[in-house]
Amino acid sequence: LTMIMLNQTHVTPASFILNGIPGLEDMHMWISLPFCSMYVVAMVGNCGLLYLIHYEYSLHRSMYYFLAMLSLTDLVMCSSTIPKALCIFWFHLKEISFEECLVQMFFIHTFTGMESGVLMLMALDRYIAICYPLRYSTILTNPVIAKAGLATFLRALLLIIPLIFITKRLPYCRGNIIHHTYCDQLSVAKLSCGNIKANVIYGLMAALLIGGFDILCITVSYTMILRAVVSLSSADARQKAFSTCTAHICAIVFSYSPAFFCFFFNRFGSHTIPPSCHIIVANIYLLLPPTMNPIVYGVKTKQIRDCVIRILSGSKHIKSHSI
Repeated sequence: LTMIMLNQTHVTPASFILNGIPGLEDMHMWISLPFCSMYVVAMVGNCGLLYLIHYEYSLHRSMYYFLAMLSLTDLVMCSSTIPKALCIFWFHLKEISFEECLVQMFFIHTFTGMESGVLMLMALDRYIAICYPLRYSTILTNPVIAKAGLATFLRALLLIIPLIFITKRLPYCRGNIIHHTYCDQLSVAKLSCGNIKANVIYGLMAALLIGGFDILCITVSYTMILRAVVSLSSADARQKAFSTCTAHICAIVFSYSPAFFCFFFNRFGSHTIPPSCHIIVANIYLLLPPTMNPIVYGVKTKQIRDCVIRILSGSKHIKSHSI
């Protein structure tokens, strides 16, 4: 029977079973509490940021447009996984159709790539603002910002679509149970009885083209920023310049730290680290940045903080963007 299945061009299951976090099934209800709390904070925080940036005229600048892109990306990224994970934890609704699995995989990988790209654009924004302050508004015009955002999205889209098709074409005959809370590309591919070398190589190449390139650009940008700030004669000017980068540096740490863990675990640590640890970190990778980014930017960015205080105090309405 196995030989017959191997000889078929396509062996596609009707559905998969997402098994949650293996070994911690009895703790799913408790694990769901921080997941749900973080998801609510992420939704409220990012929607609040988008509302402020849209309606507050003083926030109609490139830095906040890129922040709006980051918030939109974060909303899609966490919403593509956490609701399904909560259904698994609360209601034991573990089944997901093959097509839904591929769609979830597409959104996860496309928007994690988009997240990395937006962080890179924000680093370039800080570089131009600090190193070329007099030309900042003329370089980063609205059309340039829109084209940069579109290019970042298209890059992720064009690199991930072939990966989805490669995964779809695999023959699946090793069961349909995925030991995860969502359809990760490698977790799905490992259920195939075919050759998944193309998935592994292409997935690695896509990660390097997106993450590797973005990290290189971020490193170069901050190296140039550091050189420019150190050359400033005034200590106050140096402190002010560094303070404008604090929130972005925090966003980079929140995004890339769990991403590195997941990347190296998938390729080097699968026999030494418990799968439950990997799956928890993989969920944190998709949930921590959306949760923390609005908080960090709300605390560290004076303009956003002032808008929030003004709204909460009710002392003054938000200025209309038509002013």
